[in-house]
Amino acid sequence: MSKKVLMLCGDYCEDYETMVPFQTLLAVGYTVHAVCPDKSAGDFVMTAIHDFEGSQTYSEKPGHRFTLNANFADVNTANYDALLIPGGRGPEYLRLNARVLSITQEFAHAGKPIAAVCHGAQILTAVPGIIRGKRISAYPACRPEVELAGATWAKIAIDAAVTDGQFVTAPAWPAHPAWLAQFMALLGTKISH
Repeated sequence: MSKKVLMLCGDYCEDYETMVPFQTLLAVGYTVHAVCPDKSAGDFVMTAIHDFEGSQTYSEKPGHRFTLNANFADVNTANYDALLIPGGRGPEYLRLNARVLSITQEFAHAGKPIAAVCHGAQILTAVPGIIRGKRISAYPACRPEVELAGATWAKIAIDAAVTDGQFVTAPAWPAHPAWLAQFMALLGTKISH
């Protein structure tokens, strides 16, 4: 039976952090339901491309229209094996949605794998206590929030990832190979070379 992953999306989530994991997990046989508050299957979210071009922070360019394939209002966390939270600007306002926080808390309390890349950690930090005592990575600008939530900031390379218990986190999209492999390992997928 295929593992089922819930992906929490929002407008201006990072394009690569939305499209690449969605397509990768589908390619290896997972079922991935991409949802967004106040949107239904067939609706889309706009993505943004963040790039590292030598400035003090990333630049932002228009991304794609990413089509959702499930209804946010129908989410029952018991029907999923894992949670995926892309980064970008989406998490900063998604964390204001009470149902987004309760979904995240339900996955955490059930001990199911949760992956958050880049600013996705902002949702983890908004749920009291779930990352306390954990080693968590995120985009460096999120470090104060990670530490205020009681986690240890994982200062790792931009193409690295860290797993601590059920949490797989990474600083940005260059870490896709690392965090996707760690996330799939938590889900019991063995990739042989």
